Amino acid sequence: MSLPSPLLIAGLGYVGGALAGALAARGVRVLGMTKSGSDATLSDRRPYPVASCDLGDGEAVKALAERLAATGDSPAGVVHCASSGRGGPEAYRAVFVAGTRHLIEAFPGVPVFFTSSTSVYPQTDGSTVTEDSATEPDRETGRLLLAAEAQVLDAGGTVLRLAGLYGPGRSVHLQKYLAGTATIESGPVSRLLNQLHRDDAVGAMLHLLALPSEQVAGRIFNVVDDTPITQRQCYEILAAHFAGPLPPESPPDPDRKRGWTHKAVSNARLRDTGWVPRYPSFAGALTADPELISSQPR
Repeated sequence: MSLPSPLLIAGLGYVGGALAGALAARGVRVLGMTKSGSDATLSDRRPYPVASCDLGDGEAVKALAERLAATGDSPAGVVHCASSGRGGPEAYRAVFVAGTRHLIEAFPGVPVFFTSSTSVYPQTDGSTVTEDSATEPDRETGRLLLAAEAQVLDAGGTVLRLAGLYGPGRSVHLQKYLAGTATIESGPVSRLLNQLHRDDAVGAMLHLLALPSEQVAGRIFNVVDDTPITQRQCYEILAAHFAGPLPPESPPDPDRKRGWTHKAVSNARLRDTGWVPRYPSFAGALTADPELISSQPR
């Protein structure tokens, strides 16, 4: 299947930047969109043009759409990869809820792909969850993600619920282990971690973008590797890999960004479309990705 072109990538962060680069390398006409930085400064560093535009500003998004239409560059698809910048509910409301609405309104009829999160699943019983499982997050940020998802789905778009991302330069568990600050949460249950290598997130997007619209329109896909592991198992894997000590136990952190959940997220629906992860497990990625360990900040 061929990829639609041109494509507008809203958000050029950890995933969006990698996606835009992968699309450009495949010959797809890409327009990057970011809130910060000037068009010229960012475009000088990337092999595709970059527009400065605040997703939370409806008039600005509309003006961008009009400029693209005037130059014959109206996108055949839009991917919302923007992040909240670790902000709270107000940032989520502006970037995700208002942001998806503004894109849908400014580009009517254009398929929108929205990167959401598996944090919308609140399960704490260790069960396997699918796209049809209950989504009742106990935090407002999770509820705002669901509101953004609903807008995208109602418009015939596609939602990708990404698991906890890791990859070059990013892995909370690997970084903590290397820094000697890791601890294993004490208690009778070690929560399951659902992880996803950044390159597999990009691969899933490329895969879904290339599928016929009838296979993806109005649908949700969990994007996660094949191997959920407990937090304790994660640190056991790291200790074995580095031939180092196992971190000590400590009570769970009540202030973590995401609420405490314990579930195994299934990627069966995505796999049924033909997607296969390059890194099916965190343990395998430690040796299969030559940049994973060396790129982590120390």
